Amino acid sequence: MTSLRATIRAHLVFLLMGTFLFGTPCVRAEDAPVAAAQQAGAFAPEGPPAATPDSRIRIFLPTGDVFKPLVADPKQPRFFVSYRRYEYQHDIINVAAVGYGELFGITRSVDPATGDGWQIGFGGGLFAQFNLDAPSHDLVNADYTVGMPVTFRQGRGSARISLYHQSSHLGDEFLLHAKPERLELSYEALNALGSYEWASWRLYGGGETLVHKEPHDLKPLSLQAGAEYYGRSPIVGKGYPVAGMDFKSSQEHDWAVSGSVVAGMEFHGTEGNRLIRFLLEGYRGFTPHGQFYTTRISYYGVAVQLPY
Repeated sequence: MTSLRATIRAHLVFLLMGTFLFGTPCVRAEDAPVAAAQQAGAFAPEGPPAATPDSRIRIFLPTGDVFKPLVADPKQPRFFVSYRRYEYQHDIINVAAVGYGELFGITRSVDPATGDGWQIGFGGGLFAQFNLDAPSHDLVNADYTVGMPVTFRQGRGSARISLYHQSSHLGDEFLLHAKPERLELSYEALNALGSYEWASWRLYGGGETLVHKEPHDLKPLSLQAGAEYYGRSPIVGKGYPVAGMDFKSSQEHDWAVSGSVVAGMEFHGTEGNRLIRFLLEGYRGFTPHGQFYTTRISYYGVAVQLPY
């Protein structure tokens, strides 16, 4: 119990410090090229960014990214809190889900006029679920991810290639009360996605393969696709409509499709580079929570996201 709590505290401190130091501004999909160009014009503390022969500029520790984070992917690192009602083996369970995570840009080469370019970053996240029906609100499962994404943008198209690690752990109180069969789930994966944006819409697709895994008999391949909508005009004060759906299909589950859907409002800060989202969410399929990857679930709930 002590080691798990110490690990969680260490990850939280690391992620919170990283967010305050290198917090990632978030923009709407149709504004991504413009935002990237604006960020490209920012001056580093020691002077203006260095120009490259093809008129691009190089930025050290940039904010934002040239590939917009996915709004409906349950494994997208971000800060959020969610209340959910899970349907699991004919039972209804009330769950609090929380996430802490962010992407930190290391270096970017970008055309300041168009926003076209590439970026190398470092990111990580923690995703945890707590059983609100248990007397002590047991921590059920915690997934830790850390990786290095390389992202690209050319016009309305963008792409992300990421090598990342995930490990999953059961909560101590849950182990004591439920006495489940434990699985040592840990793997490294190579993920690749491409997306295309037009008007208020964005489509994306790709897949991943496990390059090292435990258990060793995990099947390695999976596919992912989705769509997103970002309203171009506010409808409630500074609130813009936003929605997304994300679908995954894995070889481990005989290519059965699992889907996540979110819809709600996002409110932009006065400076325009910070926002908060209030979302309705739903999920059906094999659980995205690591230790229970062989289990089918469905849930619906409400969430607050802070995608800095």
